Amino acid sequence: MFEAFSDARIKTTGTEIALVHGGSGPPLLLLHGYPQTHVMWHKVAPGLAKRFTVVAPDLRGYGDSGKPPSDGGLSVYCKRTTAMDQVEVMDSLGFEAFHVVGHDRGARVGHRMALDYPERVRTFTSLDVMPSQAAFDNMDSGLAFAWFHWHLMRQPPPLPETLIGSNARFFLDFLLERWTAVEGAIPPEAYSEYLRCFSNPETVRATCMDYRAIELDLQHDEVDRSRKLTCPVLVLWGENMAKRPGWQTGSRLDMLDAWRERAEDVRGRAINCGHFLPEEAPTETARELLDFLPAV
Repeated sequence: MFEAFSDARIKTTGTEIALVHGGSGPPLLLLHGYPQTHVMWHKVAPGLAKRFTVVAPDLRGYGDSGKPPSDGGLSVYCKRTTAMDQVEVMDSLGFEAFHVVGHDRGARVGHRMALDYPERVRTFTSLDVMPSQAAFDNMDSGLAFAWFHWHLMRQPPPLPETLIGSNARFFLDFLLERWTAVEGAIPPEAYSEYLRCFSNPETVRATCMDYRAIELDLQHDEVDRSRKLTCPVLVLWGENMAKRPGWQTGSRLDMLDAWRERAEDVRGRAINCGHFLPEEAPTETARELLDFLPAV
């Protein structure tokens, strides 16, 4: 995987970010989600690198990136801080403005980045994510059931750390199985990397802090409630909900309507797969991205 890409490790404010980068053309930042790492882009990154300079980092707290102590402070893992990491990464690589594609947690980081650094984000793509504020404003029993991990991981330490850490592989396997609709979409090589990183107790601790930080994230979102993203936005999501009823939308929300409340220019559609679009439907996902992203 990523044979034509180079590895790098870049210092940011408060941590270090591990990443791979390759290709040529306009810069494209790919941000992964939970419970994965940059490896989730392994099927689409090579094709995208034919038109773009692709940068695929591990988020703060994930993969091989740094996992700084939080001492109970939510700002260490809030999306504003995580977004700043990635802006500093792109600065270090010499990119002033760039496209952002985020899946899951990465989309929440990308959304905050586009709000905090509008001059830096040329376009923003969200993969299978409802805006956090919309979800928590409309939390119902279906969404709460689908997002059980949010409510578990927000509990005070060491409860979720102890429960998840007691059998990290079991928890990872459960999430990957329940959130995947296309059998065999995650190959053994990718799974081995997810398991290696997820089995690190420091990853369990840091990712719990990432989810606890929603308390501060929502405060930041409230300040920006009336602001809309000005960059073009593409929204793609998995429509196969057989194993994940209530996912993202609950009974009241519509994905495109929710994003149109938060951005001026929104387009998108559902794809016949589960949560992991770049692995379950890589050809369709890449085609949508290439059709959306300008090549200059």
